[in-house]
Amino acid sequence: MIKALIFDFDGLILDTEGPIFQSWQELYQSYGGQLTFERWSTIIGTISNEYDHFEELEEQIGHPVDRASLSPKRRARELELIAQQPTRPGVESLLKEARQHGLKIGLASSSPCAWVEGHLQRLGLFDYFDCLRARDDVSHVKPEPELYLNVLAELGVQAEEALVIEDSPIGVTAAKRAGLYCIVVPNDLTRQMSLGHADRQLDTLEGISLQELIAGIAQISS
Repeated sequence: MIKALIFDFDGLILDTEGPIFQSWQELYQSYGGQLTFERWSTIIGTISNEYDHFEELEEQIGHPVDRASLSPKRRARELELIAQQPTRPGVESLLKEARQHGLKIGLASSSPCAWVEGHLQRLGLFDYFDCLRARDDVSHVKPEPELYLNVLAELGVQAEEALVIEDSPIGVTAAKRAGLYCIVVPNDLTRQMSLGHADRQLDTLEGISLQELIAGIAQISS
């Protein structure tokens, strides 16, 4: 019996991943450099600031850039692009349905708490969640399972009683390592990546009912 629904955030509830990638691509291109999706894909779903984007740009163009001035400009462009993004299709209706059916709702994200909470408040989705766990709450983010294990403990449910919805290969890996059933709903970027380790892949959550999602688990389990 499914008692809880657990969501990823970036790229699933809100498409932040496309705008972040675009803002860096634009910066590289302004200097005659190139940021490929193949390179970017290695950090989707985990901590992106462990990778020095400026260092790679400087290696490509052969000289240093003014990081102090470029960093806030690049960040402002990222936020501008993200502000234009709506909640991804089907997310809010699924949250409403889960609440109506008495399911507990959690969120597990490798991004900072302030980032996740701020966007959820802005989108009017914050109050749907019984538990939020993000980068600040754990020692190891995705693909390690710690975020999901923390959410399970806080919600008071077992892995077999929860359903995870993710968008990236790294996120799916984290969910599976926690012993969870995982549905992946890729965005424009992650659709280009290998997602075969998810239990089920959907093109969108729009028009998909909670009952249909749970029925899919029963079919795989039988």
